[in-house]
Amino acid sequence: MDSIQVTGIRCYGYVGYLPEERILGQWFEVDLTLWVDLTPAAKSDAIEDTLDYREAIAIVKQEIKTAKYSLVETLIDAIADKLLTLDKLERVRVKLSKPAAPIPDFSGKITLDITREKP
Repeated sequence: MDSIQVTGIRCYGYVGYLPEERILGQWFEVDLTLWVDLTPAAKSDAIEDTLDYREAIAIVKQEIKTAKYSLVETLIDAIADKLLTLDKLERVRVKLSKPAAPIPDFSGKITLDITREKP
């Protein structure tokens, strides 16, 4: 199966378990793998025959900007569900990271990674 990789989508949002995460917000980073048959577009050279990844990026940003969840698990699932509404998309992998999680003495990042497909 063919795929399109979109990495490094950054957006500020207000999702988190701690009250300050929902009030002050934080940066999120998202990487996508979008499984789609690229054969039609390769033969036609027409954007309407492929998945326009600009739409996928816009969906990710909109979901992060408007989400009001306590858990990033809920956010990442909502992003995947919304992406799966795109016509040509068959499966999606979403990796969502909190690069500055508010955990004392922790300078790493937290990443969730899910794969979902259309029924």
